[in-house]
Amino acid sequence: MSVESARARTLSHVDPAEVPLQAALDALADPVRRSILRDLSVHDDWTRACGTFDLPVKKATASHHFAVLRAAGLIEQRDEGARRLNRLRREEFDTAFPGLLTATIDRAD
Repeated sequence: MSVESARARTLSHVDPAEVPLQAALDALADPVRRSILRDLSVHDDWTRACGTFDLPVKKATASHHFAVLRAAGLIEQRDEGARRLNRLRREEFDTAFPGLLTATIDRAD
């Protein structure tokens, strides 16, 4: 088994419709996670790798934030070579929680 396939198997994606409201609110409550979502909202899908975000946290903490967003159904990730690319799941999340994402990320911190 290659390292890349082992790494890709660690990714799990949740349908936002299966996410409890409290988990969605908890994911959106953190300012670092909101900044990730804001950034993704203005870029095309799959164009932002995790390492390209300008975050005020260490790499391990950033990884945790991405995992929380993925577990809440807010982002989807895929591995492309050594890079992990991201996509904001706006449409799917908006179906489950109408208006919540927009109301949260469109506000200044």
